[in-house]
Amino acid sequence: MGQSGRSRHQKRARAQAQLRNLEAYAAQPHSFVFTRGRAGRSVQQLSLDVRRVMEPLTATRLQVRKKNSLKDCVAVAGPLGVTHFLILSKTDSSVYLKLMRLPGGPTLTFQINKYTLIRDVVSSLRRHRMHEQQFNHPPLLVLNSFGPQGMHVKLMATMFQNLFPSINVHTVNLNTIKRCLLINYNPDSQELDFRHYSIKVVPVGASRGMKKLLQEKFPNMSRLQDISELLAAGAGLSESEAEPDGEHNTTELPQAVAGRGNMQAQQSAIRLTEIGPRMTLQLIKIQEGVGNGNVLFHSFVHKTEEELQAILAAKEEKLRLKAQRQNQQAENVQRKQELREAHKKKSMAGIKRARARADGDSDAEDPGAPEAAGTGQPEDEDDDAEYFRQAVGEEPDEDLFPTVAKRRRQGRPLGKKQRGKEQRPGGKGRAQGGSWRALKLRGRSQGVKAKPRPRATPQDLGPTSRRGA
Repeated sequence: MGQSGRSRHQKRARAQAQLRNLEAYAAQPHSFVFTRGRAGRSVQQLSLDVRRVMEPLTATRLQVRKKNSLKDCVAVAGPLGVTHFLILSKTDSSVYLKLMRLPGGPTLTFQINKYTLIRDVVSSLRRHRMHEQQFNHPPLLVLNSFGPQGMHVKLMATMFQNLFPSINVHTVNLNTIKRCLLINYNPDSQELDFRHYSIKVVPVGASRGMKKLLQEKFPNMSRLQDISELLAAGAGLSESEAEPDGEHNTTELPQAVAGRGNMQAQQSAIRLTEIGPRMTLQLIKIQEGVGNGNVLFHSFVHKTEEELQAILAAKEEKLRLKAQRQNQQAENVQRKQELREAHKKKSMAGIKRARARADGDSDAEDPGAPEAAGTGQPEDEDDDAEYFRQAVGEEPDEDLFPTVAKRRRQGRPLGKKQRGKEQRPGGKGRAQGGSWRALKLRGRSQGVKAKPRPRATPQDLGPTSRRGA
């Protein structure tokens, strides 16, 4: 059997092509369209319609919650490669649109004087043309009347141009241009007309019957005797089915376009169908930065040079005080850190001294403790030796109690229990409850019968001779 699937070179070429597409897609401008504040249903729907215009280079399913601030959106936009924000808001007086350039600004604030949603535009048309394939590519931006009116007009034109990827008119594929976004500037009223159209290319120079045959839907010829009747007179066709074309929308195609009869170097007509939304905008102000900064232009408020200098000086003073507070806070944090480290070192030194002092005191109080710990049970031998002295009346042999004898030879003090028993009056107490093992061994070796152990009375049991007292 032959080798199935793609070869190694085909897979490599396909992977390289996908990588180039991803790089080209990342280099294109992307946008976020959302609302802020209590916008209402109409403004919410308008934001969705504007998001529809910006497809596919926008976040279609973006959800912004009330608790999300503008800083949160800016922080998320950086890793995603988002370059523009389109924010709609509503007040008691009007609806506003803010166009922001990330990450450094500027911010353009527009007042929306009029707007119409997509559903309203489509419902007003007899035949609308809108399908999902039109939104696979960004729209073609057309700017009109953006002449030398001022710096704010040039800045508006630049902002709108940067919203969409640039195209090369010599190498662009006409099949990717399915929509058109027209922004017209009126110098007299200083308003912007925002219009969104669907593009359709049809051949010209043919009769209405021929155009009907070239359409996707074949005409009804049940009442015709011959097809020549359709081509000659266009019988059965309404006047509305054939829109008038002229020099205003007729051009020669530089390349073949999808559609019946749209061949290269042939005359075709460009037809536009509005699909919405529709807006009438008016520029209010231009600011530096994202959402805040110096006001570069304002349509209603005009300040003198002295006022601008005063505002600039106040802002510089505010920035200076802010920097001073930050430096002071940094110094305070450093000083507290140094005090904390010094206190920690002092505490550790005190702990070490306390441990060394405690170790020295324990050795001075009980110097024989290490040796007594290795002899098994020295306290029990002390009890047995003391009981043997009281019962027999003489010192025991060294072989019976080697530990006690060794201490006596070395001149060391007796154990704690034995010292306590020597201080008790009468020599009675817990000594009477000792072991009989040593006494029995002594009695057997010397032939002495050991006396029975007397029962202690309450008078003999003092507070220091009780077990556990």
